[in-house]
Amino acid sequence: MGNIDVACTGKLNEIVATAQSLVSLTRTRDNTRSLTDCALACGAIAAYANVVDVTPGGGNLAAAYEIAEPGDTLQLAPGDYYGPLHIKKALTVRGAAGAAIIGPGEGSVIIVDAPDVVISSLRITGSGSLHQNNDAGVKLTQTAARAVVEDNHLIGNLVGVDVHGAVDAQVRNNTIEGRTDHRMNDRGNGVYVWNSPGAVVEGNYITKGRDGIFVNTSRNNVFRDNRIENLRFAIHYMYANDSEISGNVSVGNHLGFALMFSSGLTIRRNISIGDRNYGIMLNYTNSSMIEENFVKDGHEKCLFMYNANKNTLRGNRFEGCAIGIHFTAGSDRNKVYENAFVGNRIQVKYVGTKDHNWSVEGKGNFWSDNAAFDINGDGIADQTYRPNDIIDKILWTQPSAGLLLGSPAVQLVRWAQSSFPSLLPGGIIDTAPLMRAIEIPMSDRAAATQTGAGG
Repeated sequence: MGNIDVACTGKLNEIVATAQSLVSLTRTRDNTRSLTDCALACGAIAAYANVVDVTPGGGNLAAAYEIAEPGDTLQLAPGDYYGPLHIKKALTVRGAAGAAIIGPGEGSVIIVDAPDVVISSLRITGSGSLHQNNDAGVKLTQTAARAVVEDNHLIGNLVGVDVHGAVDAQVRNNTIEGRTDHRMNDRGNGVYVWNSPGAVVEGNYITKGRDGIFVNTSRNNVFRDNRIENLRFAIHYMYANDSEISGNVSVGNHLGFALMFSSGLTIRRNISIGDRNYGIMLNYTNSSMIEENFVKDGHEKCLFMYNANKNTLRGNRFEGCAIGIHFTAGSDRNKVYENAFVGNRIQVKYVGTKDHNWSVEGKGNFWSDNAAFDINGDGIADQTYRPNDIIDKILWTQPSAGLLLGSPAVQLVRWAQSSFPSLLPGGIIDTAPLMRAIEIPMSDRAAATQTGAGG
């Protein structure tokens, strides 16, 4: 045992000098097995394969990082650790309950500069405030392929997670609370995705800051099952094609889902409740599927379509907004059917002269203000529905004409149009209006709104 004791003493002194007696390290690789054997023989180091146990204290996190080898896990005990932490090798950094990494108020708190890194179960705060650098709680660079950021609480950072070119990165099940110390437009975003094909952002709760998720110049991404509250835009989306936006819940934001300059999107089963301006905006969004979304109680417009072409809108429910759909700027060749327009003050706002038939293969949409008959009981109303007449269009272009709404002349024009449909202008028509509205069940995340819960 004498030689073993001497060897153990030498190895332990090396560990003490490097990790300041507060980091324990064991490995199972052949080239470091003697260190494990010494640790077990001396009883001074816990035998956790490929795990570096880290305790709070000055320099301990940096020392643990230097000791760790690719594939290892830094396991942080409860307490505060001081960043920034720049990760350049494939590691997992995982915290026990109460473990926090605190930045110096400059730059990003954690920078990931290597593939296959996992950041998990930490409280992360203390980023800088420079928009030009996207100072963030966690920054994933272009070399951070397949990085995973999960189960963290990121609070008070300019940007929560900056996915900046990291292919196939995953940001999931985090709570992200941004800043409130600037005007909303001067704050940062919860998750920023730039040029990161294959990135997945799912299951996060995001509040405060500017936009919940901001996407710019990317493709083949998934944004799923996030809940986003009290921001400017829940999801702000530009120049990002062939992606999925599904199962997200937007509550009390200025705008729910702002989808712009993109094509090939699948926008499915999202919910917007009480968003101020629009629930969904499609601006130069083309060749996309918009289905089974639910927009409720928007202060202005449930859906705004601006120069959006060749899309399919099916099975959506637009309820309780000032305007159900504002359809404008040459939007054309869209299929709009099996939707429900319920209790909107104006169901459709369309000023053009071209006819658009919103029915497909004998199925149109449900209109709550359509006092229709269905004599044969096939679920389709017996008469074509037109949401607008010539008086509506006059009011939209000349709002002051509203003073004449009660005049006999206006009433006569409306009576004539209803009696002689050929007098009606071009616009939206539904030749097969539905007699019954579709119902869209609330997801658990949306149902939490009813009790005021968040996250």
